[in-house]
Amino acid sequence: MGKKIIVAGLGHGGIAAAAQLSKAGYDVTVYEKKKEGTLGYDWTDIFAPDALGIAGMEMPPEDKFEYKEDMTFFSPSQSKGLRQHVPQDKLEIKMERRDIYEHFINHALECGVKIVYECEVKGPVVLGNRVVGIKTSEGDVYGDLVIDACGLNSPVRRNLPESFMIDKDVERNEKITIYRAFYNVATEEPVEAKFKVMLFEGGIKGVNWVASEDDHTDLLIGRFEEFDMDHVNEFAEHLRKTNPRLGTEVQRGGQFVEIPVRQPMAVMVADGYAAIGDSAFMTVPLIGSGIANSLKASKVLADTVIKDKHNAFTADTLWNYQTGYYKILGNGLAPLAAAKLLLLSLTPEEIDYFFEKEILTEDLMTIGADFTGLGSVKVDPADMINKAKQVCSDMELLKKIIACGVRMGRVSAACAMMPKKWNAKRVASWSKVYNYCFK
Repeated sequence: MGKKIIVAGLGHGGIAAAAQLSKAGYDVTVYEKKKEGTLGYDWTDIFAPDALGIAGMEMPPEDKFEYKEDMTFFSPSQSKGLRQHVPQDKLEIKMERRDIYEHFINHALECGVKIVYECEVKGPVVLGNRVVGIKTSEGDVYGDLVIDACGLNSPVRRNLPESFMIDKDVERNEKITIYRAFYNVATEEPVEAKFKVMLFEGGIKGVNWVASEDDHTDLLIGRFEEFDMDHVNEFAEHLRKTNPRLGTEVQRGGQFVEIPVRQPMAVMVADGYAAIGDSAFMTVPLIGSGIANSLKASKVLADTVIKDKHNAFTADTLWNYQTGYYKILGNGLAPLAAAKLLLLSLTPEEIDYFFEKEILTEDLMTIGADFTGLGSVKVDPADMINKAKQVCSDMELLKKIIACGVRMGRVSAACAMMPKKWNAKRVASWSKVYNYCFK
């Protein structure tokens, strides 16, 4: 076949797409700035295992994973908890992040993918109106297609020409900064909720979790603003008042990470270019989970490339990747970005009201557990508005809910209007309408 495909960065979606394309006969090389064997944070992560099969991978060995405990979400006052009820066949698996990477990388190598470590991607090489390669710490590298898997702050995406219509940067409320660490267990006192997720705890806009394991306590602190270790230590001490198992000694982790929590990118492709994973903002906007989505996207991207019989790799031929992704995932994820905007507009007291009046339900909290087209549970804006009207006596809060329902409806309508075929003018017009829905 002879066509050279460059994957910029060892993101999950990128390495999965690389494996499928290499297996199909393409010359695929991944360029990664980190050293071999150092990828992955020093903690566990969760994802839907069905995504592995979709991406052409086998399940990992049984001793490398376990099934995730259902989460219980608590209101700011912690007066009420809503527990997920994920069906047995939809349970996500939990693995060490480094084991996830090892599994993905070994699969890719078996498929013939070449990986160049300790080679930092600096930006794209653009000739005319086409991406023809990447700039790296080792010099420029040229190829027929660049798959951008460099993540949220991708230097490839952020340095593309304005004419490509591709979102470069994200707003502060479109990403969440998290601190995560495994602490020692301070007491063997049993807990009612093993995986406890707290919204706006302490009156601070953000999400936190305390997950009680046998040999450690998993702490996550998430904020829509910058914070430091002084805040972590102060807030962890606050959490210990109601979570006595949370010890004071960090055993593992202890890192700050940024995760996109926004609508999927309006335009993910250009001539010679396709974004995937965090580079294309493929996480679930309400919870930040993105591994399974990236794996499923890799299948759509690989199929699109393989079906391009002329190996043109233009925006015209790659647009099928975008429309295919939105069909299976994006059309469901985008309205959740509107729901996230509602969440950020609420006060702690209003969120308590959501819990107490059952505007938020266990069904809605279960929605994040299966994102193959959002599974069997969907957010219905009209139903949400009608329910709020029945129980909400706070007119200001009701206005917020109605505005959110209207926004979600507009987002769904915008997704439905996405051009089926690539036309630069029509895509430019559509992307403006789509992005305006979130302003």
